[in-house]
Amino acid sequence: MAERVKHIAKKIVGADKDPDVAVVSTAEYLKEHRFNPVQAAITYLKSLFPILGWIGKYNFAWLSGDLIAGITVGVILIPQSMSYAKLAALSPEYGLYSSFVGVFIYCFFATSKDVSIGPVAVMSLEVAHIINKINKAHPNEWPAPQIATTVAFICGFIVLGVGLLRIGWLVEFISAPAVAGFMTGSAITIASSQVPGLLGIAGRLNTRDPAYRVIINTLKNLPHSTRDAAFGMFGLFTLYLIQIGCKRLGKRYPNRARTFFFISTARNAFVIIILTLGAFLYCKPRKDAKGNFPIAILKTVPRGFQHVGRPTIDNGLLKALAPELPVATIIMLLEHIAIAKSFGRLNGYKINPNQELIAIGVTNCIGTLFNAYPATGSFSRTAVKSKSGVRTPIAGVFTGALVVLALYALTDAFFWIPTAGLSAIIIAAVGDLIASPRVVYNFWKVNPLECLIWWAAVLVTVFSSIENGIYTSICASAALLIIRVARPHGHFLGRVRIHQGDDKETHEVFVPFCQNTTASGNTINPHIKIENPAPGVIIYRPEESVLYPNSSLLTGGLVDYVHTHTRRGKDMTGVSLADRAWNDPLPRSGKYVLTEEERAKPILKSIVLDFTAVSNIDTTAVQALIDTRDEIERWADREVTFHFCHILSPWVRRGLVAGGFGIPSDERARARIPVEIAPIAGPLNRSPDDVRGFIFNDLRGKNQQDVETGHDTIQPVASASSSATDFEGSLVNVLTPYFHFDISSAVRAAERDAAAANSPPHRTESISKSAIEKDDEGSF
Repeated sequence: MAERVKHIAKKIVGADKDPDVAVVSTAEYLKEHRFNPVQAAITYLKSLFPILGWIGKYNFAWLSGDLIAGITVGVILIPQSMSYAKLAALSPEYGLYSSFVGVFIYCFFATSKDVSIGPVAVMSLEVAHIINKINKAHPNEWPAPQIATTVAFICGFIVLGVGLLRIGWLVEFISAPAVAGFMTGSAITIASSQVPGLLGIAGRLNTRDPAYRVIINTLKNLPHSTRDAAFGMFGLFTLYLIQIGCKRLGKRYPNRARTFFFISTARNAFVIIILTLGAFLYCKPRKDAKGNFPIAILKTVPRGFQHVGRPTIDNGLLKALAPELPVATIIMLLEHIAIAKSFGRLNGYKINPNQELIAIGVTNCIGTLFNAYPATGSFSRTAVKSKSGVRTPIAGVFTGALVVLALYALTDAFFWIPTAGLSAIIIAAVGDLIASPRVVYNFWKVNPLECLIWWAAVLVTVFSSIENGIYTSICASAALLIIRVARPHGHFLGRVRIHQGDDKETHEVFVPFCQNTTASGNTINPHIKIENPAPGVIIYRPEESVLYPNSSLLTGGLVDYVHTHTRRGKDMTGVSLADRAWNDPLPRSGKYVLTEEERAKPILKSIVLDFTAVSNIDTTAVQALIDTRDEIERWADREVTFHFCHILSPWVRRGLVAGGFGIPSDERARARIPVEIAPIAGPLNRSPDDVRGFIFNDLRGKNQQDVETGHDTIQPVASASSSATDFEGSLVNVLTPYFHFDISSAVRAAERDAAAANSPPHRTESISKSAIEKDDEGSF
């Protein structure tokens, strides 16, 4: 009964007319990818806590490295976090809250030992933009810390979901030049917004304007600079002086390079201490009656964790935040993954992007319990942590401990920190985010289009906003990817005979006919002699997978080449105008005369398609190939054989077989194609279904035979005890002899077909119908 139902179903869908050729099946695919759900669930849960894989091996050597790195990063993080909180339009303590949670929680979920989590410049600027936008639309409805904490919670939850669902690969669609361009534009925007604070003129202009406008207004207001400029410029100058000086001294005295490195990393703390002491000595005696000071200082920073508790998530605020969340989420995950991957490659380990997203998501979700604002990976602190000799993510615990110490023991000293000094720290920090001229030049050398994407991202960010800059980066990357897939090139190939050195034995390779006129623009010498294949044979190599966006372009180029380089198979000199097609390019009046140039062209007999670059093919592409075959055969007025080579994907082979390719029209055509034989490795103990379509020869002298492959009852001729050298077999399935492993065998078979096509031309019935004749049997 089951067989009867199966037979009826095959008849309904037309499967009973399919060629008897073994192809990969869906059942085989599912069998290959099957898994144990219980074991998969256990593995998945274990993967959520990478710390379990290495914490048991923790030792004192690792502890010393982590302790040094953790304290070093903490010295940088404390002043930076307060600076970034001011950049985010928040009080300084919120930067310290985010710093503690970031470095402490991340270590339990991390797959990167180097990444340092906490407040960063770009994310802080985006939070400030969101707070400013919400306050304009809903004045005084929600306080700034609540807005920032809600952004952290929602963005963290989204990123956590992306990681848990294992779809972090979506980040890969944004190219490295696009990310670099966005980061460069953001760094310029941040630096320009801090210069007014550095000079004490922040109140005279809107630092939330586009960067170009802030720069112009800053230059206009330079004469109004205040005493803050003395503290700010001194701090900025000192930061760069220490950095440049330590770098040069490290090169000059390599034995003391590590000492100079730690001095350089401590420059933020050193400058803040000097500026704080100077501000204290200068401001305390000059306090006026209203409690104001001659320069801007931080003033009171609350001691300890003042806002621990469940975050307040307001539905109205969520609705107001909805348009801003995509950009904030992208910044959070994009910057972190880029940094983690970069330092993973630098230090010889591989990160898990999905697990990193889980780590950053959990960090931000838990951070809301401390009223923290969004945190992500910091490039500058990660670089310092890596160079400090960090051994494991546990270093974050020591950094977090130092932040807690600062929150409880140093808040009184924070009162006197000049805000101009914090602006200097931000400007010095974002300088590392600006791509160097050498990096941009390398973008240009590798791919000029990607360099243009970099410029577009920078200019849009500087002249518009960070949001538009990141959208430009994403859209430009996606557009370039789509163009590359939808508009690929294809090459028509010719034969070149080469030999190596003094060895005069030649072998053939196939190279494109179209080359640049200068040797500098080519991978091969443009002046070499390229031979045409045999008359009536065309070799074509697409440069991309053949898919629905590009199938018409690739097949259209093949048809145009056929029309240009071959002549019609049918003599049109006696065909009247009434019998011609309406779109026939022949003259519309008078008698058609075949020119000598046309007579010199061969009639097409065979086409070789090199699928080296084709890893996928879809239904639209197969149908396009079917239509192309029909059109070419109408032009040649005969059957044209299509030979394929380098088909490595079984699903590409399955699609082509479904379209009627690879199978000869008769046994005479099959007999013309030689079988490619190779040695068999190991005894043949396979089932008949596994070897159907292959030839096997026993070379031991007994039972020597060829196993015919057109039947389901193939039995391999071998015993389980035989050696690998006693047997040989066909390299590819002989039921599809038009599928070849390499291009040389495909061309030889095509040329053999062309030589055998000297009989009177006769075009056989094509597997597919024309557009008018198509029915359910001839289309997909």
